Amino acid sequence: MSSSRDPQPSQDQAEEASPQQGSVADSETLSPAERIVPTWSEPLAFHASRPLGGPLGRHAVIGRHWFWTPLRVVLLLATVTLVLGWFAKSPCLQTYVDTDSKVQLDWRDNRQYVAMCYSDTVPLYTAERLDKGAFPYATSWVENEGQPNEQVRYMEYPVLTGLFQWVNAKLTAGWTALADNGWLPKTMPVVVYFNFTALWLALAWLVTIWATVLLAGRRPWDAAIAALSLLVVVHAFTNFDTLATAFAAVGMLAWARKKPVLAGALIGLGAAAKLYPLFILGPLLLLCLRSGKMGAWLRMTGATVAAWSAVNVPIMLLYPKGWWEFFRLNSERGVDPDTIYNALQYFTGWLGFDGPLLHGEAPVILNTFTGALFALCCLGIGWMALSAPMRPRLAQLMFLVVAVFLLTNKVWSPQYSLWLVPLAVLALPRWRLLLAWMAVDALVWVPRMYFYLGVSNKGLPADWFLGTVLVRDAMVVLLCVLVVRDIYRPDRDKVRYAGQDDPTGGVLDRAEDRFVLRRKPKPVPVEDNEAEVRQSSSTANPHPGGLQPPQTPVV
Repeated sequence: MSSSRDPQPSQDQAEEASPQQGSVADSETLSPAERIVPTWSEPLAFHASRPLGGPLGRHAVIGRHWFWTPLRVVLLLATVTLVLGWFAKSPCLQTYVDTDSKVQLDWRDNRQYVAMCYSDTVPLYTAERLDKGAFPYATSWVENEGQPNEQVRYMEYPVLTGLFQWVNAKLTAGWTALADNGWLPKTMPVVVYFNFTALWLALAWLVTIWATVLLAGRRPWDAAIAALSLLVVVHAFTNFDTLATAFAAVGMLAWARKKPVLAGALIGLGAAAKLYPLFILGPLLLLCLRSGKMGAWLRMTGATVAAWSAVNVPIMLLYPKGWWEFFRLNSERGVDPDTIYNALQYFTGWLGFDGPLLHGEAPVILNTFTGALFALCCLGIGWMALSAPMRPRLAQLMFLVVAVFLLTNKVWSPQYSLWLVPLAVLALPRWRLLLAWMAVDALVWVPRMYFYLGVSNKGLPADWFLGTVLVRDAMVVLLCVLVVRDIYRPDRDKVRYAGQDDPTGGVLDRAEDRFVLRRKPKPVPVEDNEAEVRQSSSTANPHPGGLQPPQTPVV
């Protein structure tokens, strides 16, 4: 039952739409009355529903279908998006037969840039000697052999990501052996390797969406923003980052369900895949300090260290040079093309903090500056977390820390933006704004690919690429500003306005403050305070979310 009429607020509708008090981490346990209806609360969802019959009717029966729960619908949307992501990369999987009758991958004429299908997975299969079958951290090779910049190289990824690639290479070898005997379809091993990798990365992203739906509390449909994100189409299979998003999201879910040891173990495994899941420890330290829940934080941190060590220490002891390669490369690399530092150097002619460097020489000043700037921003976030009028939500602080890291760091690989997607949905569930940011961020890929193509090959100059990078950065800054505003104005926070405290908070949810850094408010004269209360009561919107169900539904 639905109607396409413009919504008209009424008191009985407000009572029907308003959720009860309390916070529920698992959206699947919510009664229909506790869920926020997107077509009543989000202008984008309201207008998008018109071709399908309009927003949900006032007396519509919801939450009764035996199969199509919000979780399953959102997972279906995510699956469709992932399929589109695979097709976006598929032009780089085409093959041809060369003049020697050998099957080759068709990257002729810079196809990976022209078709915008580039994925690190494809060149890494041979570059990191995965096609040879040797264990990655024990295997080395000489890069630029015979040249002044000759160097011995090892697997350049953290241990869990390196092992993930190695396992996929072994699966590829098994598939190829069966294909050679006629049991399976035969194609180039690198194509098989990409497809195995894409399968697991897709499952990891589905796990990320699953956890995001459950973390969204009374707003499970907000996860549809992440499920339909254009960033997923472009970057789900660009690198291996959905592994880290899955561990981080499930770790947050374990924390929300008051299982700090399990949460720590998951975060530790995520940190063994990519650095960013570790960032959860900082916001939780601040929130646990404010709420007097340090015991839970210590248990989680201990489990994080134990899980990370269980994966890393054996490789570190057996293959120290191979294990150290990731850290060496990150210390020696310069500014990434997608960073604000590169844009400043290009548009101003600035030579950078360290000036020209020799091969293998670390940019010490750059590393120091970016590290200090990130630390300074984290101190500001810490002050805000301990001085805000109401304890911030975990997702809000997590989004701010990760966003600040990306903005201040010397490296912002395009797929890193996936880190922000589930956090943004939980921290700032504003559909139109988030979808606009995700579209802009994803479209940075277009001038990036054509910049690599080169102007001489009908590509784009760096101005177009770096211009879109600055627009992307500006939008991320805007999201940060809005999150900060919601922290200091909890009445503007859509999650708290729906009657929840912190659905991701776990032991922090509805906890009282124990340690706060703020001055006591000045006393307000009684008559002025009463006038303010009367004014706010007369102007308050009784309908959470703004838009409301249609007054007269059409059956």
